[in-house]
Amino acid sequence: MLYERYPALKVCKNEIEEALKMMIATYQKGGKILVCGNGGSAADSEHIVGELMKGFLSKRPVTDERLPKNLRDGLQGSLPAISLPSQSAILSAFINDVDPEMMYAQLVYGYAKKDDLLIGLSTSGNSKNVVNALEVARCLGIKTISLTGQKESRMSELSDVTIRVPETETYKVQEYHLPVYHYLCAEVEKVMFPE
Repeated sequence: MLYERYPALKVCKNEIEEALKMMIATYQKGGKILVCGNGGSAADSEHIVGELMKGFLSKRPVTDERLPKNLRDGLQGSLPAISLPSQSAILSAFINDVDPEMMYAQLVYGYAKKDDLLIGLSTSGNSKNVVNALEVARCLGIKTISLTGQKESRMSELSDVTIRVPETETYKVQEYHLPVYHYLCAEVEKVMFPE
């Protein structure tokens, strides 16, 4: 259990459980999850999407009868998610042609639909390009979750739920983000792919 292995995270238990409910509701309504961050948090964005788009702790057998058995056997059930930092062509074009601080906001504006969810990661909680993405999501009526460090931040003001892990130093914040999002992805998988 998350809180037994990482007792310091008990201070954010309510927020973690609320984020879990939001992620499950997103998938139950047919939505997708968009994820963004910079540097190590960009890598975490990719990691989260990897855990959602394929089997994490379960094999997620595919039962879709539209596919022949040989294809079904080679696939796993998927929870739609997009890592915004991985969109290198559009990001580099937007950074070059328009405004680096709006790069994730542009992708949220282009990708987000009703019932989607945006997860923003930032150790400071003040990364301008992630803040702008959250602001666009808010204007579009898209639910938002932020993973930040302990301090209050611009992201905690904008998000529906902010998981403020109990650290302030960058690498220590990132060390806590990992078990938090692993827990969230594992619990979502249990609900969406019951065995």
